[in-house]
Amino acid sequence: MDAVRLIEAGRRALAVTGGAPAVMAEAWQAQALARAVGGRLAGCGPAELRTEARQLSEIGGLGTVVALDGPAVPVGAVRASLLTEVTDAHRALTDLGDLLGEVGIALVGVACDTEDGLYWQCIEAIDAVDESLDRVHGMLRRLAESPPEYGHERGPDGEHGGERSGEHRSGEPRPEGERVPGHERDGPRAVVRGAAESVARPS
Repeated sequence: MDAVRLIEAGRRALAVTGGAPAVMAEAWQAQALARAVGGRLAGCGPAELRTEARQLSEIGGLGTVVALDGPAVPVGAVRASLLTEVTDAHRALTDLGDLLGEVGIALVGVACDTEDGLYWQCIEAIDAVDESLDRVHGMLRRLAESPPEYGHERGPDGEHGGERSGEHRSGEPRPEGERVPGHERDGPRAVVRGAAESVARPS
């Protein structure tokens, strides 16, 4: 499943979550998804994102937050395990940043109204979310600095969509002002596909 769909599912679930254990479980889900997206981009994403993407994939500060008195996250319900592609890196990272921001707000709410033991778990979780957000924002800045055509698929001749910018596929000159297919969209884009890696359930 594409990263954007999984992130949207996480935001919907967080919006209707109630109770500290459930919030903590959704926080773990969000962090697991952030690690999975980071791992995907680190392995197959744009070269300039890979260092920060790898760092994102290694942030594990929320690895134990579901070990509470409330319900744990069932292995089959880990959304990160469903990740198969990052079709649009810019949108996925933007939405992931929004999700992590919402998780941080929810965790602050839990921390302000809970006992000491859970309070410190919340603080550790908030720190991990902040660290993940730093990596996400760093990658978004790098994408913003990329050339407009960045991330589009290229044809065998090296041009977008397999056409030279001044010619039709037939090889005839392109009329002045006519757009080249594949150049209609501007902005950073990247497609990363592959089978989802397993996401270990926290002990």
